[in-house]
Amino acid sequence: MMYFEEAVRVLFANTARSVLTMLGLIIGVGAVIAIQVLGSSMATGVNGALGNLSDSSFILFPTAQQRDVAKAAIKLSYLSRIRESIPGIVDAVPLGFSAEVVRHEHASGRLPISPDSATPFNNAPIAYGRKLSADDVASAANVCVITDHAYQKLFPDGGDPIGQSIYAGSSRYIVVGVLAPPRQGLINAQFGGDITIPWTTYVRRYMGGRDTVFAARFLTDGKIPVDQAENAVMAKLKQLHGGVTSAEYTAFDKAKFTNGVNGVFVAVTLVVSLIGAVSLLVAGIGVMNIMLVSVAERTREIGVRKAIGAHSGQILWQFFIEALILCGVGCGIGLTLGLLIGALVNELAIVKLSGIVPPIPLLQSIGIAAAFAIVATLAFGLYPAYRASKLDPIEALRYE
Repeated sequence: MMYFEEAVRVLFANTARSVLTMLGLIIGVGAVIAIQVLGSSMATGVNGALGNLSDSSFILFPTAQQRDVAKAAIKLSYLSRIRESIPGIVDAVPLGFSAEVVRHEHASGRLPISPDSATPFNNAPIAYGRKLSADDVASAANVCVITDHAYQKLFPDGGDPIGQSIYAGSSRYIVVGVLAPPRQGLINAQFGGDITIPWTTYVRRYMGGRDTVFAARFLTDGKIPVDQAENAVMAKLKQLHGGVTSAEYTAFDKAKFTNGVNGVFVAVTLVVSLIGAVSLLVAGIGVMNIMLVSVAERTREIGVRKAIGAHSGQILWQFFIEALILCGVGCGIGLTLGLLIGALVNELAIVKLSGIVPPIPLLQSIGIAAAFAIVATLAFGLYPAYRASKLDPIEALRYE
């Protein structure tokens, strides 16, 4: 305790010098912590925006950058064969959108219509009614599930819309379900139209006898990894095309998108961490320089203390405590600053975009700041303390 009080007194006696010495640590630690918080928050935000997307589903479409896209075309007849022949694939549905003016009584709006199955692509909860059933798909029924946006548009007076009719062009659909409102965020991935109808109904109504679809959605049983299922479907499609190995397909799933975003932030975090390491090095050199100056200024004091009985370990400990306080306080301020910046950006941007309040990685941030402080103290504070402890007391007393 005595060493700590003495170290604080010495550092306060040279306040400006102490603050300038800590500045590099504050900037380095603050930048690394802020990016760490933002990276974690963005990953949570992306997962929140994609939260209603099924973890066991994926989309497959012919890669546009290939010599002959027609050789990789996905046909309706292929989808049933994929369902029947690939273990783990429980559904294969054509993907499509068709925007039409949809009417209910005096309300109307131009809304996108998309196909779906009894195993929905979007796992959003239901506010009214039910989701599409296997019977709806098998019979190509004229029924639909609408989003909250469509509900507000077509049923402005509210109430239960189940069993009521809406009209899209010349087609009439019975509303069997309404999805719950999405989270209050600017980014809410819907992965489907505002009006979803059985995919068999969509094929009959909008595809006009065409057998080719621009993309297809597949659902797994969750027992096999999604990437394994993607590879199996791609191989089957090439086989169905007569073994055309040049056919190329692109897959999209929740994990790929999330990993892509996370990869960007990992790269950014790495760059900022390298900058923080340089800042740590510069700040550490500053700490060493100031401590060596302090040793030089207090050489006579060290000589007196040794002359009256202080041993080398006590001198070393005294100067080591000073370096530890400098590094600890600097990293502590950097930690606080980084957490404040990260929390502020979360509140002003990520929460508003995703509707998700991401948790702050407090323990991880404290660990980073503590590691910086320990490394800086041991690497740059130990040598000046050791040098002070080894001063010859007679030479130190003669120092002017």
